[in-house]
Amino acid sequence: MLLPHYYTDKIEAGCDEVGRGCLAGSVYAAAVILPQDYDNPHLNDSKKLTQAKRYALREQIMQDALAWAVGIVTPQEIDKINILHASFLAMHRALDQLSVRPEAILVDGNRFDAYVVGKGLPGEGTTLPHTCVVKGDGKYQTIAAASILAKTFRDDYMREMAAQYPYYDWEHNVGYPTKKHRMGILTHGISPLHRKSFSAHCRARFVSKPALIPPTCTHNLFQGQTLIQSFNTHNLSRKATDLPPKAAHIFLQSVCFWRA
Repeated sequence: MLLPHYYTDKIEAGCDEVGRGCLAGSVYAAAVILPQDYDNPHLNDSKKLTQAKRYALREQIMQDALAWAVGIVTPQEIDKINILHASFLAMHRALDQLSVRPEAILVDGNRFDAYVVGKGLPGEGTTLPHTCVVKGDGKYQTIAAASILAKTFRDDYMREMAAQYPYYDWEHNVGYPTKKHRMGILTHGISPLHRKSFSAHCRARFVSKPALIPPTCTHNLFQGQTLIQSFNTHNLSRKATDLPPKAAHIFLQSVCFWRA
């Protein structure tokens, strides 16, 4: 059973993000303030709940919470500041929107960019205390509630985007790097919602049996491999945006499919 709060003498906002490991789409984060005496034994890490349970709990959280909000950071912003800081920024944006002002923050994970109260809000410029808890969404109800809101709202967004960009199976993978998603990138190229900075989570892996590659993919794969090798095979861990412009697009088409 999850603990209701970490801070017993402060108004606590639990924060969590969803979408950090995706190849496409915005990263979402939620901030939730629950009543001090609140206890819901059904709250848990959103990944451990069925879809039906997540959506049922979302309605309950929205009704019971003293305040809740969702923050969003776009793929273009992710490419500029990197996905780690983008996930923190999404949390900051959620915190800025809370109708009840928190006095402390409980964050899922082991890192966080300190939150400074935004312009025009009570306590503007104040840095709020925060505590990071590894796997906190399975330990504290405020973080679990935030994880459920972030997950369900982001899933809704990606399924809406799937109607506009039907090649990537987003209605099922919601932007994560599944085989169908990578195949869609190889056969149709990247969409405007794909993140172009893959320094941490995209490595080039080329198969030894090209005959196994669908014919429509073969050209892009080997053109991408040639461009990468001619650029600098020792710098494959760098951002795709560091490649010459003509190479970057095909780089994404190739490496995303063969990611481990």
